[in-house]
Amino acid sequence: MLVPPMALYIVYLRRKITFSIPARPDLRGLWLVSLSCFVLLLGQMAAEFFLARISFVLLLAGLTWTFWGLPRVKTLTFPFILLATMVPLPALIYNSVAAPLQLFASAAATDLAQFLGVSIYRDGNIIHLATTSLGVAEACSGLNSLSSLLVASLLLGFLEEASLLGRILLFVLSVPLAIAVNVVRVTGTALLADYRPEFAMGFYHMFSGWLVFIVGFGMLWLLGKVLFRWTAKS
Repeated sequence: MLVPPMALYIVYLRRKITFSIPARPDLRGLWLVSLSCFVLLLGQMAAEFFLARISFVLLLAGLTWTFWGLPRVKTLTFPFILLATMVPLPALIYNSVAAPLQLFASAAATDLAQFLGVSIYRDGNIIHLATTSLGVAEACSGLNSLSSLLVASLLLGFLEEASLLGRILLFVLSVPLAIAVNVVRVTGTALLADYRPEFAMGFYHMFSGWLVFIVGFGMLWLLGKVLFRWTAKS
């Protein structure tokens, strides 16, 4: 929900660059409009929400191309890419990625908690403690944090006007960072549950998730500062 306002803000920041190019309507843009309509129909017929949703972004790009021309569309490439990131992944891809992340978070959190002296063992994605058991559900796989930090890395690279190398490095490194942040969150939940089981549920569980994510975003920002400064010199 935050992506469209961000995209509009970036369009506003680049308005002088966009409007410095004369608007030249181009009927070739209707091909992209037609493609977006075909993708929408395909998504509706196949009951695939990803295709139906991504067609709207293609439609916006096609209409912009038709009425403003391709040179202006090129100045808006990043906002359109940003809008595409708000579309959730197809269910097939999401499920195939979420399950391995669940198991990895469970295993890594168990090993880390054992290293810290907690009596704990794992059975699949279920973490057993002395007083309670925790299930690392799909929502705790870290995929939501991963997608959020990936989008954040794109925004940081663009707003900081970083080099292409810096943007690519930050985008790539945001993946292990998001996974590590999720492991820390699951481990922290296990430690709290071992101390007091009610701390692993309800408000405490939600609050800890938000807190760890904010820390992860701060680490991404610091990492970006270092990478952008290093790549600017190289």
